Amino acid sequence: MSVHSQTYFHLLLPIFIAFSLFVHSKSSGIAVYWGQNVNEGTLSATCATGNYQYVNIAFLSTFGNGQTPVLNLAGHCNPLSDTCTGLSNDIRSCQNQGVKLLLSLGGDAASYSLSSADDAIQVADYLWNNFLGGQSTSRPLGDAVLDGIDFDIESGSGLYWDDLARALSGYSSQRKVYLSAAPQCQDNYLGRAIQTRLFDYVWIQFYNNPQCDYRSGVDNLVATWNQLSGEVPEGQIFLGLPASPEAAGGGYIPPDVLTSQVLPSIRSSPNYGGVMLWSRYFDLLQSYSNAIVGSV
Repeated sequence: MSVHSQTYFHLLLPIFIAFSLFVHSKSSGIAVYWGQNVNEGTLSATCATGNYQYVNIAFLSTFGNGQTPVLNLAGHCNPLSDTCTGLSNDIRSCQNQGVKLLLSLGGDAASYSLSSADDAIQVADYLWNNFLGGQSTSRPLGDAVLDGIDFDIESGSGLYWDDLARALSGYSSQRKVYLSAAPQCQDNYLGRAIQTRLFDYVWIQFYNNPQCDYRSGVDNLVATWNQLSGEVPEGQIFLGLPASPEAAGGGYIPPDVLTSQVLPSIRSSPNYGGVMLWSRYFDLLQSYSNAIVGSV
């Protein structure tokens, strides 16, 4: 290599490094929900599979509108007796393996709402101090710091979730707060929030909606994907699926169909992020992630 070539290479090296980091940061993966069935195993065991890049801890099921926040992890632990603080070691173990952990808000059987923009700011303050990088004497999951907050809003109104996203994003000046959202493929709740363009990940639920999930046909599903992915240019978009036929009222895609017909049609989207599965328990029953992880 000539001196001129060496100089040219050294000039380009930072560009190559930056490009490789960008490609790595945009790498695809699998997200999963954990916390709603005690038979799904521990959080640390979930991460140790190596199948998941993101785990949503579900759910903070009660919050907002003056309500005392309630964490419901369905038998894994009892926050009222402070036994969920033991999850801090699991959280750190997951993060040490490169897995991002987010607290999921909402769910379909819960009590939550936001009454105003000020209410949203108060909820954001609670989340920051009790689960993220802030300070509190009553952190339900102990002293471990989660990576972000997931919005799984499936009831109430679509009001003020955009204010909550803005307030949470504001804390990123102190420590990055990742935001994710789980709208349905026909959604009435999270549209205004997602339009803030503050969400890093959007795992769209392509299930329980026969007009746009697998029951409507692969072509229609892909067309819906293309439409919705175009509405979130800043974030990564994930195909949200039930991990077994029992996991949802409809929309289950057999793994061989997913890998041979669906993924090849959506992976070319510039903001394709991967697949989201509901949930770790149903994934254990079906070994779904094992069947698809090499194709995601």
